[in-house]
Formats: sequence, C-alpha cells, structure tokens
Amino acid sequence: MKVGLTYDLRSEYLKMGFSEEETAEFDKEDTIEAIEQTLQQLGFQTERIGHLKQLVIELAAGKRWDLVFNIAEGMYGLGREAQVPALLDAYLIPYVFSGPLVLALTLDKGLTKRVIRDAGIATPDFAVVHHESDIEGVNLPFPLFAKPVAEGTGKGINGKSIITNQNELKERCLALLKEFKQPVLVETYLSGREFTTGITGTGVNAKTTGTMEILLLEKAEKGLYSYANKEDYKQVIEYQAVTDEAIKNSCEQLALDVFRLLGCEDGGRVDIRMDEKGVPNFLEVNPLAGMHPVHSDLPILSRLNGIPYPELMKRIMDSAVQKVKKPVK
Repeated sequence: MKVGLTYDLRSEYLKMGFSEEETAEFDKEDTIEAIEQTLQQLGFQTERIGHLKQLVIELAAGKRWDLVFNIAEGMYGLGREAQVPALLDAYLIPYVFSGPLVLALTLDKGLTKRVIRDAGIATPDFAVVHHESDIEGVNLPFPLFAKPVAEGTGKGINGKSIITNQNELKERCLALLKEFKQPVLVETYLSGREFTTGITGTGVNAKTTGTMEILLLEKAEKGLYSYANKEDYKQVIEYQAVTDEAIKNSCEQLALDVFRLLGCEDGGRVDIRMDEKGVPNFLEVNPLAGMHPVHSDLPILSRLNGIPYPELMKRIMDSAVQKVKKPVK
C-alpha cells in the first residue's frame, strides 16, 4: 500500500522568516523520519508530499496514493487544520486521522467546549472574547485563565494567563487579540491535577493508550502547562503514568466520551484537569497529536503505559486502513 505523508516542516517556515513560536506546532525533520521509517517497518511504501501547497502541485501533476498520513497543521485561518483533508476528500483519497469537520471544530476551543458542555461532559465555565467590547461582559468569578481560541502547543500561554482581577483580564485579552488576531477563550481556572489521555481507533473501536499526569517541577512556570514549559519540558516537567485506578478510569472514560462524541478518527489526545473537588474536566482535544517518538505527549504517555512507538503507529494504521476498503459516499 502506497502511503503519502503530508506535514508542515518547521525548518522551512523558519527560513521564510516566521518565528519559533509561530512555527511551534510544525514538525522537525526527525519526526518525519520516524513516521516514515516506522510505516516502512510496518510494510507500507511511503512517499513524502509536504505541506498543502506541495500537495496541490502533486495532485495537479496526477500523483495519487492509497492513503495519506496527514499531520499538516496549516498556516492561516481557523480552518487551517482542515485544509489538507478537505482537499483529499475532493480527490477521494483516504487519510489517517480526522476529517475536515472535526479538525475545523476542534481547532476552535470555544465551539468545541459548547458541544462538550451541551453533551453534559464536565468542562470549565467559559466565555469567548472577540473584541475589546466583550471583555466587560465576561461574567465569571476569578481566578480565570485566558488563551487564544485556536492555537496549540501552549502558544499564547504564560505566567500572565492566570488572571485574578478585571484589570489583568483586560490587559491579557487585549494582548492576545493583538498578537494572535483571533478570539480569546476565557475560562474558570482549575487548580487541580492535570492529565492527558491517548486514544487510538475510531468510534466503538476507539481505545485508550493510557493516561499520564503532568507534574510541574520547581523551575517551571507555576500552575499551567505553558509554551515555555513545553519547550523546556526535560528540565521543568515530569510525566508520570497514572496508576490510581479510580483516577485513571474516570479520565479515560471522559476522554473516550469526548473522542467518540466529536467523531475523531484513528488517534489523538484529550487534555484533562481536575477541579477543586477532584472531578476531571475536559480542557482540549488534539485530533492531530504530535508524533515525535521521544518528545510528543501521545508517544510519551503510550510508552509510559507499555505501548512502544511502533505499536502505537500500528494501532493508528490498523484503524486508518479500514477507510481504504470502504467506498466513499
């Protein structure tokens, strides 16, 4: 089976003049090498495609693949993660991971939380600030937490993200609106323990690959899994597999409920934080989770729970290849 690889290579965008933070979600060469080598070990023939515009060129030239392993994040717009799968749908080419509807929805954290809340799944109370005039209408008790509505990898999250009064709220929202040019998600700050759960499969066949707790060490930015903490995780973060069965089961049931409700496919990760009563709450879902075998959260948590990288990739591909066998409606 011939598998194409779509991705955004960080080094290419850095050469174009984009900053380290702007390219934080993009992949390094060793990630692509690891994915490609593992796919080949699993018996697949591979071909590198690259980012969206390179995919357009290849399709126009008549190139086709049996399946595309897609981890392209996109560069512009709230639908940026949905662009590659939408184009592949137009050419009836199946792909690994979720489709354009799921990727467009889940990139918008505010819309995702509305769906999750309406389904009765616990998530912190929130408001979305689109303009400066919306700030006065945020009617939530402090402390609050603010972040860009459609970014990942901790972008826009730092020590100022935890907000304790109205002046801080205004200052932080205005700064984020200016820097990221997108709405700001403001939600109740949860002070409890933080976890992330991995999932592979689709629908009723979705299964967890384990849950890990994210522990901030003394040198870390306090109280949050920030951009700086993620970039320097070896020095300031400790990851631990969750062995308490009650906590593990409650986190993993929440994660599965979210993954299935949203229609995520093949693999991904759900971020969870406890409230002051120890109740797990949904924070975010990542249906295009990082796939570096050493540094990315999904492979890390899977490995901590006894699932090595080749097995994780096999589970993802076992789910994805089912799409090749199904006629597209």
